[in-house]
Amino acid sequence: MKVLFVIVALLWAHIPSALAQGLEVSQALNALDFCAVSCLTESLKDSTCTLADVKCLCTSTQFTSSVEHCLLSKCTIKEGLTAQNVTANLCAQKPRDTSAELKRTNIALMVVSATFVLSRLAQKLFTRAEVRMALDDYLILATLLVGQPSTILIDRGLIPNGLGRDVWTLNFDQVTEFGKYFYWVEICYFAQLSVLKLTFLYFYKRIFPGRTIQKIILATIVFSILYGIIFVVVAVFQCRPINYYWTKWDGEHTGRCIDINALVWANAATSIAVDLWMLGIPLSQLVHLKLSWSKKAGVVIMFCLGTFATVISIIRLQFLITFARTQNPMWDQQNITKWSAIEIAVGVVCSCIPSIRVILVRVLPRTFSSSNDSKRRNYYHSTEGKTSKLSGRSRGQSDVEGTDKVIHCTTTFELNRTHKDDDEVELVHMR
Repeated sequence: MKVLFVIVALLWAHIPSALAQGLEVSQALNALDFCAVSCLTESLKDSTCTLADVKCLCTSTQFTSSVEHCLLSKCTIKEGLTAQNVTANLCAQKPRDTSAELKRTNIALMVVSATFVLSRLAQKLFTRAEVRMALDDYLILATLLVGQPSTILIDRGLIPNGLGRDVWTLNFDQVTEFGKYFYWVEICYFAQLSVLKLTFLYFYKRIFPGRTIQKIILATIVFSILYGIIFVVVAVFQCRPINYYWTKWDGEHTGRCIDINALVWANAATSIAVDLWMLGIPLSQLVHLKLSWSKKAGVVIMFCLGTFATVISIIRLQFLITFARTQNPMWDQQNITKWSAIEIAVGVVCSCIPSIRVILVRVLPRTFSSSNDSKRRNYYHSTEGKTSKLSGRSRGQSDVEGTDKVIHCTTTFELNRTHKDDDEVELVHMR
């Protein structure tokens, strides 16, 4: 925190050089409360800087720490924020603002997620008739729809009310509004994360028909549903009354909340554990697939891409350390907001990879297809509808003058296309 003593120094010594900087000292004095003035007066006693050395006083770590400790222990939060804002202006401190970057990132993540989801749905809706929408397709659409409110809340709620800026640069109403929007973003995140996991699980359920693995997947689905419901409900009622979540910051309201840090850490730990468990489900089935090792490697890579979301979840943990305990939430919580959005977007993209691969196989078969489908189609095309011509004399018969004996053979057959479990294209496209 930049020093508050500047005001006292100007008041006591009437330093002309400070006034020459064009600072509205009288307005600054009127903005400060008596508690803040008392804190900087006490801190001046231990300062090594002279009253006339404004630069020294504005950059003194020892002095700023002393003032900050005094403000936190003796003054109200509003008095401390006001003092910080005044001294930041007096010391010509440049305001920090990353809101524009956050806005671009937020919109870009939603566009990427929507593009992959719509491509996945288009592959199902506008291709062969036997390719039908499955439950996991509806769930990924639900994940996208649940994420829309979160994107809007960040863009229209959090960013305009200070996300990516220092809390002391905002008015008090903005701080309250920020807490209100962050409350709903947190709930949307818990819900979206749970639905996203169900998308993966129902996809596994569709492609792995074994009885044992089906039971394991079903148990994981039940756990994920319960886990999602519990965390959403706890997040909704984490404070009593509910609005205490966004009014408690000023210390002027009464209520109580659970340990919010414990809540978000429990959610993160459970989510990562479920992700690792879910990664083991497809990998455990590779031994049962009748594929060459090269094809198995391709399938492993495809499923392991899903671990990117888990990696993002782990990276996100470092920003949870000060969650709900920071004294500058608008600045400190920009990272947790950004990485939570990245985590969901990466998960959505990873869930669409099998369908995107099917699209690439059809668009660029020579590059991405490793099945024998094209060869089988070419074979039937080359033999279908041919006429066999046999000429020559029949034993015991005389020639018919000027005419060859011709046998016209017409063969009618029907091809029934069946899905093969030993083809990795069919492995990700069973309907």
